[in-house]
Amino acid sequence: MRFLPVFLNIENRDCLVVGGGDIAARKLDLLLKANARVKIVARSIGSEVEALVSEGKVEHVGQEYAEGLLKGCVLVIAATNDESLNRLVSEHARHRNLPVNVVDNPALCTFIMPSVIDRHPVQIAISTGGASPVLARLLRARLETMIPSTFGRLASLIQSVRDRVRKQIPDMRKRRRFWEDLLQGPVAEMLYSGQELAALAAVEKRLDQPGADIPDNGEVYLVGGGPGDPDLLTFRALRLMQQADVVLYDRLVAP
Repeated sequence: MRFLPVFLNIENRDCLVVGGGDIAARKLDLLLKANARVKIVARSIGSEVEALVSEGKVEHVGQEYAEGLLKGCVLVIAATNDESLNRLVSEHARHRNLPVNVVDNPALCTFIMPSVIDRHPVQIAISTGGASPVLARLLRARLETMIPSTFGRLASLIQSVRDRVRKQIPDMRKRRRFWEDLLQGPVAEMLYSGQELAALAAVEKRLDQPGADIPDNGEVYLVGGGPGDPDLLTFRALRLMQQADVVLYDRLVAP
């Protein structure tokens, strides 16, 4: 693993983008979604960037890049078509121990901008370590078809009752079963279909019941391995195996 996957909190923090073209505009969009204070340095800017500047979302510094512009910043992105300038920005940022991303040049980066699936507060970041951004986007597109757009609402609901569940069900194993049952049952389906109030009422009802914790009787699933190729397993089969306490298999299973 060449890069350590992390999620940076840059809310209300100063970030610098060097360059004003289309590539810079895409990076600006991600930074603004994370509620950063963004300053862009470029002699000229494209229409997308100009629109953001006119709306007051981005500060434009219409001068040549200078190292002093890094002062107070917590993150730097070089998005120009000038390789020597990008290299200079990278060197200055590294000297100041600032995380720096140089678009399409992993060798000059200390962090990679991943392809992101945003289901706030759930975020999924996909990276190929700079080897193939196109592949990362294809993986994102495939995953997005599997993850409901309302998935974030489910996470928000869990967050709202998490402390109460922890107090009411102190046993960690029973609490895990409670969450698994909740996340794979009618409550999740209600949220996916937009019935947030009904879902919350169902959770409240469940917690108000004396036996809110899931009983110890378990379930058994038979997962077919087909001709043995792991790639042929269904997503449901994979999910069931990942949440199992015990897995039994015979000699026909592939290594």
